[in-house]
Amino acid sequence: MYLAIREMRFAKARYTLIATIMVLVSFLVLFVTGLAQGLAYDNAASVKNMAATHFILEQESNHRFTRSQVDQTQLEKAGFLVGEENAEPLGVKMTTVIPADGTEKMDVTLLAVNSSGWLAPTVTEGSPLSDTIKGQVLVDQTMSDSGVKIGTVLVDQASGTNWTVNGFVKNESFSHTPAIFLNKQDWLDLQKQTLTRPGMKSADSQVYNAIAIKSTNEKVKDIQAALPNTEVITKSEAVSAIPGYKEEQGSLMMMIVFLFVISAFVLAVFFYVITIQKTSQFGILKAIGTRTAYLARSVTMQVMVLSVGSLVISVLLVRLFEALLPSSMPFQLGFSTLSLTSLSFVIMSLAGSLFSVWKVAKIDALDAIGRTAA
Repeated sequence: MYLAIREMRFAKARYTLIATIMVLVSFLVLFVTGLAQGLAYDNAASVKNMAATHFILEQESNHRFTRSQVDQTQLEKAGFLVGEENAEPLGVKMTTVIPADGTEKMDVTLLAVNSSGWLAPTVTEGSPLSDTIKGQVLVDQTMSDSGVKIGTVLVDQASGTNWTVNGFVKNESFSHTPAIFLNKQDWLDLQKQTLTRPGMKSADSQVYNAIAIKSTNEKVKDIQAALPNTEVITKSEAVSAIPGYKEEQGSLMMMIVFLFVISAFVLAVFFYVITIQKTSQFGILKAIGTRTAYLARSVTMQVMVLSVGSLVISVLLVRLFEALLPSSMPFQLGFSTLSLTSLSFVIMSLAGSLFSVWKVAKIDALDAIGRTAA
């Protein structure tokens, strides 16, 4: 520790340059990680916020809500198996709406829920849904940026149905579109106006896209056996099946992995070059009795100090940028993600220093002193 700190204080310019590069790389790693988490949440916030543990979908729907249809009979059977209070119908439909007093079109996702059930979202402004009042909806607060407010009439472009905004909810989106919540009766009325595809349920029956349930993994097989032509999936499987979710997250994760590898490689090259330049000094230290382990710890400590110090500065910069980012920018960097990313960065930095440690171990005192004398 003593040797590591003394050397860093002596060669300030050299280590400041390394620290600056590490700050930039670690900041980029943290920022892209926060962006990946933010995009993941924005893509599936409504599903992630649901208290359901599993979803019952139509068989061969590829785990996608929009490709599934289930009916009232299946809902009742599911309620019998897991308890009526643990089974809720869920309707999902992506559409375009236009404010009655405006011309701006907005892509949205309609989510039909039981207004008194546990799928109903928490209202942040306005009044909650009611099964006895038709034509009222709750919308995500991001729609207020487009001029939507309580009392605004939204017109569904596909069916021509009108809904009045009754309140706002927070952090409710699906496939990067704001969510609009409506009650079951409005959903069934909308279904009657929509032509069904060949082989699908009748438009006159009560049809939903999924059944959200609270259940244990042990009961899944029983539910699957009792409901033929259906599939029971977990919440994580439902999230992964949202169009574009896996592709988007895969691309961002690949970027993050490459950034980790690049940061470790850059650090390894810097310290390896510095170690080569100090070969004679290390040889002299070995000649006077300094142990190789002590020198290796000195190099490792320098990497640790630089990586931890760079991370502290990077975290402060990321938090500053997060405060300045517009609300429309999907960015999330929670404590657990931040801790895991920081720990991974430190581990990769230490891994990059192994080349320098190996070089220090291979230095022969006599050869180093001989080269110095020559």
